Amino acid sequence: MKQLRCATFEGIDAESVEVQFTATKGLPAFSIVGMANTAITESKERVKSALLSNDFTFPPKRLTINLAPSDLRKEGSHFDLPIAALIALGNFEGDLSEWYVFGELGLDGSVTENTLLYPIILSLANQGAITRAIVPNVSLPKLSKIPNITFYGVDTLTDTLNLLRSDTLPEAKAHLSTFDFDHLIHNEKSYYFHQHYPLDFIEIKGQEHAKRSALIAAAGMHNLLLEGSPGSGKSMIAKRLVHIMPPLHNNEILECAKLEILEGKEPSFTPSRPFRSPHHSSTGASIFGGGTHKAQIGEVGLAHGGILFFDELPHFSKTVLEALREPLEDRHIRISRVNTKVTYDANFLFVAAMNPCPCGNLFSATTACRCSDLEINRYKSRLSDPFLDRIDLYVQMHAVSAEDKSSISSHQLHTKVRQAFLRQKERGQERLNGALNDAEIARYCPLNDETQQLIDQAIGRFGLSFRAVSRVLKVARTIADIEGEKDIEKAHLLEALSYRKR
Repeated sequence: MKQLRCATFEGIDAESVEVQFTATKGLPAFSIVGMANTAITESKERVKSALLSNDFTFPPKRLTINLAPSDLRKEGSHFDLPIAALIALGNFEGDLSEWYVFGELGLDGSVTENTLLYPIILSLANQGAITRAIVPNVSLPKLSKIPNITFYGVDTLTDTLNLLRSDTLPEAKAHLSTFDFDHLIHNEKSYYFHQHYPLDFIEIKGQEHAKRSALIAAAGMHNLLLEGSPGSGKSMIAKRLVHIMPPLHNNEILECAKLEILEGKEPSFTPSRPFRSPHHSSTGASIFGGGTHKAQIGEVGLAHGGILFFDELPHFSKTVLEALREPLEDRHIRISRVNTKVTYDANFLFVAAMNPCPCGNLFSATTACRCSDLEINRYKSRLSDPFLDRIDLYVQMHAVSAEDKSSISSHQLHTKVRQAFLRQKERGQERLNGALNDAEIARYCPLNDETQQLIDQAIGRFGLSFRAVSRVLKVARTIADIEGEKDIEKAHLLEALSYRKR
């Protein structure tokens, strides 16, 4: 029995698959076993044609391909190349078990790419399961971004066979590519960013309090809720926020590219974080992921590392808002179905915008509100206290006046975000302030006697929960980082408390 390695998707991660081949005595036949989907079973005809086009003669035996483990569903046309290679190698005695081989075959034996190759190989690389692989030449520009893997590009089935039979391997045709972006360096690690701002904060007039909250939200990845009259600039701030986010490490850029491919886009490989803005009519399955037979990734998973923006927050269904509490707290989401259970990373910055009442004029100084108290209470009761407890920054925005002027640009805000980012890294933090756990809060957010007394008073006066106290401390830590202070001072804590919704 001979074997090569390939892989398939299981949820959002790849699972390694052994492609095994035997030729036994019996009536001539060709079968593929091991829970293969239609794309793989159809590969028999592509493999036959490709082999015959390359002057291969099928032996009068029973040919069996097994995809192990047999209880794992496999999918993807990239299994064509390892299947054809095993059959064509015939009596070759060399050890092929460490080779990963990916590629879809044309009828003439040409090798083409499959859209799932990049996320599959990136997932295997993150698991440390792959060191060398044979891939289509056309895929090398994308795949070469993935570090610590030696890639061998091929154009035809014949190239693949020559490579597998060779005693001495040629130099790899792909090497680790470096990103040519502006970057910060800390502990010999590069963190990339760009200074291109297609949407700029300089275009927003007034709303200084909201801009300040956006700066804090970006610097520490703190959840933000903007409440204000229609036209006050809530959506403008949310859409500009993504351009001032913290820099990305090489691995984070690759993860963003993986999410782009899963969404069906061409990967950009730029230090731009995702921005997802589902409509309030979206179903729970589209936002959180799901499916009858296979758990697909949803908006929450696609927003990993970036921003999830809910405009018109109270119009989202109560079920969706309550289900959002888990990823906001745990930074991941688990989708359970009869056939599969998948956990997605969901470490995103949640930004929401809402009107103060159904008609939107409750905060207006010029237009009377048409809503009754009952309508306003019903509108706001869609947001439960446990949900609001997970919001770090709550800001009320009032209508813009003629005296309001532009004050600060995205470039200026982004510079402050990068400075705060470096201060967090210099403290030894692996995660940004918004994602710190209880032990890390005790370590990185210590209080002196004055600030401890202040937080104790706030707990008694405002009835803050343990979660709320933790979030106030994390926001205060970010404010101190923005101001360039080593310790959390009274002013930082007071500002953090001012952002709590009461």
